[in-house]
Amino acid sequence: MADDPTNPDGRINTERRGHLLLIGIDRPHKFNGFTPKMGQELGDAYTLLENDGDLRCGVLHAVGPHTTAGLDMPAMAPHRAKGGPIYGEGNIDCFGLTGPHRTKPMVAAVQGITYTIGVELMLACEIVIAADDCRFSQLEVQRNLVATGGATIRMVQRAGWGNAMRYLLTDDEFDAETAMRFNYIQEIVPVGQQLDRAIELAEKICAQAPLAVRGTMANSRKYLEQGFDAAVAEFKTVNVELGKTNDAKEGLAAFVEKRPAKFTGT
Repeated sequence: MADDPTNPDGRINTERRGHLLLIGIDRPHKFNGFTPKMGQELGDAYTLLENDGDLRCGVLHAVGPHTTAGLDMPAMAPHRAKGGPIYGEGNIDCFGLTGPHRTKPMVAAVQGITYTIGVELMLACEIVIAADDCRFSQLEVQRNLVATGGATIRMVQRAGWGNAMRYLLTDDEFDAETAMRFNYIQEIVPVGQQLDRAIELAEKICAQAPLAVRGTMANSRKYLEQGFDAAVAEFKTVNVELGKTNDAKEGLAAFVEKRPAKFTGT
């Protein structure tokens, strides 16, 4: 594709829609190949979502027919040599590996070519909506690299050792149906509908009690990281603490009055 002189290094677009933050990968003339600038801006966007009290959920999406062909290797080489995180020092970890961790949910919409960092970013989201034309690949071994954005962990967790190794150890593509069977994505929709569906689900999340949403995520993460007993131990206090909030009063009032609740996150 021809270069875009107005956007040579790409950018990450952000758009607020009420309590929702849309985060768009925008370098379509280079198949949305990630540059250091885009990595930093992605981290900035995730950190905005986390720190802004009015925002409750994010949607990660991409401009153009493809999610991303992965990292722009020549552009990334100097950054990789320094060894810093692609998402920027002090920012939220977009891959959810070392922290700081997100406490607010992300829904991803993916389409077309979705390689390497695209797969790892979507696996780090809570919900993934995939267009039916998706082509996934985790091809680091072809570049003498190891996937360090979480694929070696999450693909094994969700699909099992053999299914994960089948694609981690080759450069083979897999389609949306395979990704669904391996629990990498949650829904498949006709191409062109993936972003609308992701926004629909994200807006539904935004309508829920934000403290309960974050508490649910935190407890599920504790189970993954610390095990069954650690997660269960929180059950003794989590709803007691939530019961002291203004949103608990609003939830009860909405139930009694048979109306939608208007939660404030307090």
